[in-house]
Amino acid sequence: MVALHKPIDADVRERLSGYDDLTASLLVRRGVETAADAAAFLSPSYDEHIHDPMLIKNMPKAAARLAAAITSGERIGVWSDYDCDGIPGGVVLHDFLKKAGANFTNYIPHRHEEGYGVNEMGIDKLAKDGVKLLITVDSGIVDNDAVAHANALGMEVIITDHHLPSEELPPAFAVIDPKQEGETAPFRDYCGAGLAWKLVCATLAHGFKGREAIPEGWEKWLLDMAGLATIADMVPLTGENRVIAKYGLLVMRKSPRIGLQKLLKIARVNQRFVSEDDVGFMVAPRVNAASRMGDPRDAFTLLTTSDESEADRLAKDLEKANRGRRSAAAAITRAVHERLHKRESIPSVIALGDPDWRPGLLGLVANGIAEEYERPVFLWGREATMKVKGSCRSGGGAHVVELMQAAGDTFLEFGGHAKSGGFSLAEDAVFSFEENLCRAYETLSFADDGNRFALADQELTPEEATPELLQKVNRLAPYGMGNEKPVFLFRNVSLVKVEWFGKANEHLKLKIARGLSFDNGPIDAIAFYAKRELGKVCETIADRSSATVLGSLERDQFSRGAPIRLRIVSIS
Repeated sequence: MVALHKPIDADVRERLSGYDDLTASLLVRRGVETAADAAAFLSPSYDEHIHDPMLIKNMPKAAARLAAAITSGERIGVWSDYDCDGIPGGVVLHDFLKKAGANFTNYIPHRHEEGYGVNEMGIDKLAKDGVKLLITVDSGIVDNDAVAHANALGMEVIITDHHLPSEELPPAFAVIDPKQEGETAPFRDYCGAGLAWKLVCATLAHGFKGREAIPEGWEKWLLDMAGLATIADMVPLTGENRVIAKYGLLVMRKSPRIGLQKLLKIARVNQRFVSEDDVGFMVAPRVNAASRMGDPRDAFTLLTTSDESEADRLAKDLEKANRGRRSAAAAITRAVHERLHKRESIPSVIALGDPDWRPGLLGLVANGIAEEYERPVFLWGREATMKVKGSCRSGGGAHVVELMQAAGDTFLEFGGHAKSGGFSLAEDAVFSFEENLCRAYETLSFADDGNRFALADQELTPEEATPELLQKVNRLAPYGMGNEKPVFLFRNVSLVKVEWFGKANEHLKLKIARGLSFDNGPIDAIAFYAKRELGKVCETIADRSSATVLGSLERDQFSRGAPIRLRIVSIS
């Protein structure tokens, strides 16, 4: 079902009289209703809209401690998560500490051997290496025992994390987590790498021995990694994150980082025009594939090396890992579908697992199933350590962490955000955890996230999908969580051709007729993984001569001239 957004109020339109109708309406739907706010949104300024890092709780204390360690030559350990937030965050601190001449090492736990978070085995290795100050990136906020173990071995710990804390904070020297109680910072939705970058900014502002050798503004070059993670980790692209993402893309487009260049090339992304879609769909999956299919240090080394031959080899390794990741995830998805199709009805919470499923792939699969069935999905597998672990994704407005909390003793450990999380289970809990989650779901009240009813920003004809219109739309980029791409309604358009493409014919392309005045012929409309994303309409689309299409506008960078095309959201 598709409806159009309501027109904006006349008085608000008057305040935004300097903008065309489409731009004004898109701004208002993002909470922007004054000329000043519109200027800030459309042209975010690094100098004006990046907040003072010292406003974050415990940041002055953490920056002073890190500065002291740099000055004294104390051994510093950087512990970062193994995903496309923790790895870029580890790169941010690596590049800064190297530039500062610090005595440091980076540590990334092995997903399948050590699991998520800070663990005692890794702490022991760092202690033997002489680490006295440990900084976590994108992890640590619930690892109280591991932090206590580090303290017992003579380490002081600075936690930087953006996940939800438990009732009791870890016994760290300083905890930097905008979600902790008592936080008063004006912005609190950073990703892990974003917080690592804020720590760098704060430490540069504090000063340390050798600070004068680092040029003012040098930290902006780290925004390629902070921006990469901000887009990849799907934190809201609003407020300061919008600035980090926008400037991050600008830095990526001219970054001298050889590993990033090689990664973009093998992903067939033109570095000069890299976009948020390229980051989300092409770059991040390849970075994440390193830990899901092998060693996360491959991705870290790729992004920190200055050796071109090493970068070339590692980029190829990540490409191979990503292909393996796609194949393995597709096999799990097929297995989930087979099980669900055998059921008479689908429960309010889907919870499935298999000892042969690799936990590192389950978040990807759960996300697709949650979107398809519009309900929470929990999937478990078994690690090499024989521990039962899994991932969950929201659907239908459910908050997965609240859901796990309400399920009582079902889980050994759990954590995450509203939309996604991770958990571990006791062996015998796998038989009852779906029932427990469904029971817990009935006790909670969640607002529907609106997935069932699509709202179009404007109705267009195919002839109106022009480069000039796309230029207006792109003024509000980068798009992502909290700043979703505008979608347009194309009602009862004529279908010239229907094509399926891809290795397994899983992608759909429609050719939509335009007026005779258009020399370039029909406009393309595509949907990747169409049967999963669009549902049963795919079974009959080939027999139809017309359709109503809801979609966003983009350029086809793989065709000559990069023509305008539609990315299909729904078909009716």
